[in-house]
Amino acid sequence: MQGDSLGNVKPAFVKRIALELIEKFPEEFTDDFEKNKMLVERLTTISTKNLRNRVAGYITRLMEDRKKVEVENEES
Repeated sequence: MQGDSLGNVKPAFVKRIALELIEKFPEEFTDDFEKNKMLVERLTTISTKNLRNRVAGYITRLMEDRKKVEVENEES
């Protein structure tokens, strides 16, 4: 079934918003979803909870990935 391979697809606007926020406020976001959720709510005019959570979740994923890369680079 095709549904099994579609787990991490994100709409382009979620990615764009998340990347713009990280670019503008690089030191604000962390790998903590709850903190990121509050920051997205404060820093944007997103009106729906679903979209806010999707953006915050994508930011969280990006920050976790960055943290893993930094740890790997420190170990090398």
